[in-house]
Amino acid sequence: MLDLTSAGLRRWTYETLIPAWIERTVDGRAGGYVEEFRPDGSPVAAPDRSALATARLAYTFAHAGRLSGSQAALEAARHGFALLLRTQEINGFVPKRFRPDGTASVARRDLYDLAFVLFASAHYHAASGEKAALGLADATMDLIERELTHPAGGYAEDDLGTLPRRQNPHMHLLEAFHALADLTGGQRWLDAADRIVRLAAGRFIDGNGSLGEFFDEQWQPVAGAPGRLREPGHQFEWVWLLHHHHRLTGWAKAVALAEGLYSFGLSRGLDAQPGRPPLVLDGIEVDGAVVQPTKLLWPQTEFIKALGARLEFLGDAEAGALLTRHVELLFRHFIDVPTGRWHNQLGADGAPLRIALPSRVLYHLFLCMAETLRVVDGTGTR
Repeated sequence: MLDLTSAGLRRWTYETLIPAWIERTVDGRAGGYVEEFRPDGSPVAAPDRSALATARLAYTFAHAGRLSGSQAALEAARHGFALLLRTQEINGFVPKRFRPDGTASVARRDLYDLAFVLFASAHYHAASGEKAALGLADATMDLIERELTHPAGGYAEDDLGTLPRRQNPHMHLLEAFHALADLTGGQRWLDAADRIVRLAAGRFIDGNGSLGEFFDEQWQPVAGAPGRLREPGHQFEWVWLLHHHHRLTGWAKAVALAEGLYSFGLSRGLDAQPGRPPLVLDGIEVDGAVVQPTKLLWPQTEFIKALGARLEFLGDAEAGALLTRHVELLFRHFIDVPTGRWHNQLGADGAPLRIALPSRVLYHLFLCMAETLRVVDGTGTR
């Protein structure tokens, strides 16, 4: 078992996890990153690249390089970010999928993916100082505002008008806006973040503190099971974001919203079956009934981040104890410590499922480790 002290976590993150994934994902021959691996660890070849995985991995390596001083991580980030810049130059925007030469293979303007282009731009600039990253952020935001702004509030899913509408892309836009506001202090990013949070308060989060996922054009929950679905991982991700929104803006209601989301997620979103570890479930209904008893890796990381936010901003000692416990559960049930690989999903019984491993999930695991170390060590370096 890994040494789970902050020193042990730091060594594992920067001496095992990040170097292993640089070696696995950076494709020096074809360009971009390897985006998927089979259960046996072998890479899945693809003729093109996704904006989502490219941006997430460029973010991860940039942030890791800045926090650790690793030139190898910064070079791995530059490898992917250069491809984002190339496809922006060729197409006038970053399309959903593109070939290694930058030409579009799927030319859709996708809100979820563009949120990560913004996020990667902020962190790549912070790590490298390269002004082109801020230029990409501004150009991407111009595109979102010009082509995806929706009359009922927020933004369209894409330039095809895809339905249902989702809270999820807006959540990741908020994350990106916070990163850009932290980096630049720009009012554009603070105002954009505030609009997202107020939309969430009015449309996404109900009076019981539960977060809806799928909506119609007017932000009404869609009919049937999708409209009742609650993803505990997203509940906790919003908790973390709302505490940081309060840090940036001072809007007190953000803390109250975070409290409701946390209470709902903590009371209903963890596996409470006797004999099973209290891992975060993939899906429940609005009344708490379990509809997806499986457990993905990423909701565990978001729970840990939420606990860290409560420890940092509220001084919540119980959250601190739960953080320590859940980091231990994460490593016990999901992580292969020597290789830096993980089980992407466990079955209801806790057994690992033999499914593909998307490299984009590294974003969740690394940010969880970086935030945990920052809060526990009290360094203040984001």
